[in-house]
Amino acid sequence: MDSEPPSSPQVVEDGGEEDEEEMSGGEEADLRSSSGRGSLLTRRGITLRVLLKDGLVEPGDGVLAIHYLGKNFVGDLLNDGKIRWVETGQIFNSPSAWATHCKRLVNPAKKSGCGWASVRYRGQKLVQYKTTWLHKYQPSADMSLVSEEDDDEDEEEGKTAVQADEKNKNTKLGLHDVMVSRRTDRERIPVRYCTLGTRDAARDPHTLVELSAFSAINRFQPFNVAVSSNVLLLMDFHCHLTTSEVVGYLGGRWDTNTQLLTVLRAFPCRTRLADRDSASAVEEEICQNLFMRGLSLVGWYHSHPRGPALPSLQDIDSQMDHQLRLQGSNNGFQPCLGIICGPYYHGNQGVASTITPFWVVPPPEVRTQQRSNDYGIPVAVEVTYVQDNFLTSDVLNEMMLLVDYYRAAPDLVHFSQYWCPDTTMMDKIKGSLSCHAPKDQAYSQILEHVYSQLINLQ
Repeated sequence: MDSEPPSSPQVVEDGGEEDEEEMSGGEEADLRSSSGRGSLLTRRGITLRVLLKDGLVEPGDGVLAIHYLGKNFVGDLLNDGKIRWVETGQIFNSPSAWATHCKRLVNPAKKSGCGWASVRYRGQKLVQYKTTWLHKYQPSADMSLVSEEDDDEDEEEGKTAVQADEKNKNTKLGLHDVMVSRRTDRERIPVRYCTLGTRDAARDPHTLVELSAFSAINRFQPFNVAVSSNVLLLMDFHCHLTTSEVVGYLGGRWDTNTQLLTVLRAFPCRTRLADRDSASAVEEEICQNLFMRGLSLVGWYHSHPRGPALPSLQDIDSQMDHQLRLQGSNNGFQPCLGIICGPYYHGNQGVASTITPFWVVPPPEVRTQQRSNDYGIPVAVEVTYVQDNFLTSDVLNEMMLLVDYYRAAPDLVHFSQYWCPDTTMMDKIKGSLSCHAPKDQAYSQILEHVYSQLINLQ
């Protein structure tokens, strides 16, 4: 693509009712110099120019996108914070101006564009970069200033989608067939462990915590870990199937002589997290499978479908509980590995899921009775990934059982829909699973049968 603008581009300034109040460079400089970053910017004061100057985004060709009612629009982010629509070369002063213009082409009744909630930069909504800016430079700011238009856009676009579907119900493809729902939980900004302090019942248990390195807490990793590629493949497949959180167990062996934990098999839990009635039966079945294969329980995994693959405070407590249970009453050391898989987080690099192995170091013990007053320290675990020679029949059978379990699930991912403008959800899962491919290249032909079953579920 030619990075130079057309000879006489049309500059579009009208952004509808939701357009940002664009400031000149001088106004931005005055605002910053008047009282530094301590001065509160309004929602409209944080522009693309501000994000560019502070390095949160970078100019580039094709880095901006709008997905609206089955239509895709791609734009270039220019050095001055303006947007160039790739298709026509038109220049827009703000995200709202571009979003309003594009949406009116599809739906003439559209009054505003809600640009920061509609325009994505490298797959992530611009409003999330605005939130990040506020967290970084104005941590005391009211986060509702940047989230309210996100909610409004999702609600309004849902109404418009229903109206459009009624008008076009005779067409071959409707909105539901081609676009994946983008409503996600509000972005959770990870915090550093050192900022947590003592345990606080008022703190959100879903708060994400950044992982520390063993070296950062003056420790050595007390065990080595090797994980089979088939484990990653089955786990990643399970996490891709639904927009809800899933969980599973890890089977393997612990060698006390070499201090090596080998993870050889994943056991997905084919049950809902809230379904306590069937949970015990599923766990009993997994225990029997472990025994039949001569394996031990060595860990667990779960997904953060649309969020970062980092542990929450709740995850940290759960991991600590698992570690204590596996240690047993004889105080003999056996590690328990936790893994978090983030399949649909738009902050991931490419289509591959982010997979995060972690462990929890017990908090410093000042006095025994104070052990529970501090959170455990989540640390990143260094892992050796071992490529299997071929895809086993066990794994293939488990994949088909998962397909059958989620067949009628309301939160089943629709693999014919789009993950991003040029990538379907099917392309997404295929690309991610290829990262765990066995040495035998015939695996791709074997998996085609599984993929065909997924498409048939739609």
